[in-house]
Amino acid sequence: MAGKRNRGDPGRRVRQVAALPWRREPDGSIAVLLITSRTNAKWMLPKGWVIPGKTDAESALIEAEEEAGVTGMASPVPIGSYFYVRQEDDGTTRPSQAVVYSLAVTQELADWNEKQQRTRRWFAAADAAQVVFERDLARFLGKLAAGRVHLA
Repeated sequence: MAGKRNRGDPGRRVRQVAALPWRREPDGSIAVLLITSRTNAKWMLPKGWVIPGKTDAESALIEAEEEAGVTGMASPVPIGSYFYVRQEDDGTTRPSQAVVYSLAVTQELADWNEKQQRTRRWFAAADAAQVVFERDLARFLGKLAAGRVHLA
């Protein structure tokens, strides 16, 4: 699992990378793949720590494969970010930021590392903005739905 790397100083803001898995629907609209968290089944993007020796985009792609069972073409530059409150294993919380990389999905795997721990589902971008738990992620997805975020 890629998730337990480089947590840094507990007093500082956590920085993680997230993948925004997407596909173009037959009508030309964008669909976004969300996953549930392992602990509370809230909808979110696949995200995790930057993996030593990998770029941020490569790390986001690996997280998407492990958590959502998808592969594809990740943008080399971020398309945005969002802030959230991360709950640690000991119950404490930390302010956090996820830097988001676009992932044009080319394959959905039938089996993947966290298949038994998460649910994945495609949503229209506007619907995704309505179902995610994190408020700033909802704003980000709302901008995507309105055409103000470019998937690169």
